[in-house]
Amino acid sequence: MPEEDPVRDAGGPDGCGRDGRGAASSEAAPPGRSGADCQVRFLPVEQTVQVAAGATIEDALVAAGLRMPLPCGGQGRCGRCVVEVRAGEVRRRSVVRLTEEELARGCALACQTAIEGDAVVWVPPVEERFERFERGDRAEKAASELPVCPGTAVPWVVALPLDLPAPSLSDNMADLERVQTGLARQHGMQDVIPTLTALADLPQSLRDGEWQVTAVVEQGNGVDLEAPRRLLAVVPGAPPVRTWGAAIDIGTTTVAVYLGDLATSRLIDQASAYNGQIACGEDVISRIMYGRRPERRLELQERVVQTINGLLDRLLERQGGAPDDVKVSVVAGNTTMTHLFLGLQADFIRLEPYVPAAAWFSPQPAARLGLHLHPEALVDCLPAVGAYVGGDITAGVLRAGFHQEDPVTLFLDVGTNGEMVLGNSEWLLTCACSAGPAFEGAGVASGMRAVDGAIEEVWIDPHTFEPTVSTLGDVAARGICGSGMISLLSELRATGLIDKSGRMVAHDRADRVRAGDAGLEYVVARAEDADGRDVVLTETDIQNLLRAKAAIYAGAAVLCDSVGLAVTDVERVLIGGAFGRHIDVQKAIAIGLLPDLPWEAFSYLGNTSVQGAYLALTCREYRRQIDELAAKMTYLELSADNRFMDEFTSALFIPHTDLSLFPSVSASPPDAPKEGVDGL
Repeated sequence: MPEEDPVRDAGGPDGCGRDGRGAASSEAAPPGRSGADCQVRFLPVEQTVQVAAGATIEDALVAAGLRMPLPCGGQGRCGRCVVEVRAGEVRRRSVVRLTEEELARGCALACQTAIEGDAVVWVPPVEERFERFERGDRAEKAASELPVCPGTAVPWVVALPLDLPAPSLSDNMADLERVQTGLARQHGMQDVIPTLTALADLPQSLRDGEWQVTAVVEQGNGVDLEAPRRLLAVVPGAPPVRTWGAAIDIGTTTVAVYLGDLATSRLIDQASAYNGQIACGEDVISRIMYGRRPERRLELQERVVQTINGLLDRLLERQGGAPDDVKVSVVAGNTTMTHLFLGLQADFIRLEPYVPAAAWFSPQPAARLGLHLHPEALVDCLPAVGAYVGGDITAGVLRAGFHQEDPVTLFLDVGTNGEMVLGNSEWLLTCACSAGPAFEGAGVASGMRAVDGAIEEVWIDPHTFEPTVSTLGDVAARGICGSGMISLLSELRATGLIDKSGRMVAHDRADRVRAGDAGLEYVVARAEDADGRDVVLTETDIQNLLRAKAAIYAGAAVLCDSVGLAVTDVERVLIGGAFGRHIDVQKAIAIGLLPDLPWEAFSYLGNTSVQGAYLALTCREYRRQIDELAAKMTYLELSADNRFMDEFTSALFIPHTDLSLFPSVSASPPDAPKEGVDGL
């Protein structure tokens, strides 16, 4: 199918721009006007905007304030920004993933279709946006599992009572100097520097409190523990003053926030939601590509800030707090996510030699970033190690704690980016591989994220080949999430319905294997048992999943080889990240995603990124250790390592081409059909 479609006046039968004889419909617009503005009318919202000729439909959507998900970052690869051009002149630059029938109906990719004249475009409803929030006993349970601060607890922010003498003609010291003197004499705090926010209301606060006030002071910052103390606020009287902090994990897929009390280190509440940047790309490369233009880089920054603010607002509402109560924040994220959060140019992270703008980041005031915190609250982004190993991993290693222990440990953060660290108390080696978003539900026909209706576990009867499924929320199946895909792949291989290369095998007793638009597919849930449509796994889906699992295993293999070890020499595997919580270790080993080690060697630690950020938020010693960890880790760039491609190719089979690496996995699945049939 050609990549360039020069046909103008795109449309088709059934009211999509042309009738069955090829004549323009009654909604047809005037001819294109090179260099002039074009009027684009969007249906069914009945919204019209003006854009310059040559702009894409996606540009027009942005101008109209409408959003369309761009999982590939607007590169025209995913085919999921489909609209119908019902009238007007357009030029399709790419028609990837569009069928002849869709082209005849006037379908086009919004990110790859240029407007050359007035047009009428129908936009399908945006896919429902899912959010999930965790609270209550979940927060208390998470707090109980975190290690205790090894040093003296010295909170980043403290509230200190002051009893000051009233001014007089004989004592006309300036208000600020009076507060600074009181802090020095009553609390031993020298050289406290005021913020403009504190100065703004200082005179009235002192007089309202009749010279008895509470000073809120920041004691150093996350990067420089000896930084000058800052005066954040002066409150009249001696009311209870909240000194809360926020630990934020900016994941490619999910953003998580822990709200904590700095005075007691108590975890108050937690919440998470999908990163609003997903609409601009489902992986870091797609988002870097999307953000090449300054205005789009600003959009990406605004989207993630909106996500964070939504979580902060929700937490504060639940706890009866206000933004001014949150006086410091620690942020963890991969290198790209941190760049986009700070509004930094990330273009060169994806280009050889893969250099980020920065790996260490100075704290910034919350007001400058637009966060719903105290305006002077410093936002401390944890340091990165390399282009694809960021503060989420330095925080994760701190939380995992193996950097202080002897066993050779493999730490995995399985997600869109497969980041990992190998080592112990003496050495740490790290790398990242692009696993892609398949296990997150993207690029899979019936894939979805882990929300209600997602199939999370599958069992297939080896005799009837009929599946039994378990869904999140115990509701009708709507699709299948990452853990369900791992489970299904394992079951398909164990029952012989796919071979070691992932090729599906038809069988006269397996009527759930059928021919689909993309070759053979397995029907996991029929429409009548699901949410109105069949849930399937296709051969194309399987290949995407095999590439994802191969990348993760290959990364681990190269790390081990770099220090003269085999993967089987690893003594334990620690799994972080939200996705890891749902992995069935036995089935992950069976497909070759995880190394074949005893089950007791595996431990799941949860979202180690936000947990590590929380430890740094509540413990100065832990914050210092994170800097040491970032400096200690050796970063291995897999993009420049030929061994990675060799290992990746070998891992593209189930479980692997070298079966000696997986002695616990049967090479010949029981009850497998003796002979397969290529088609139905």
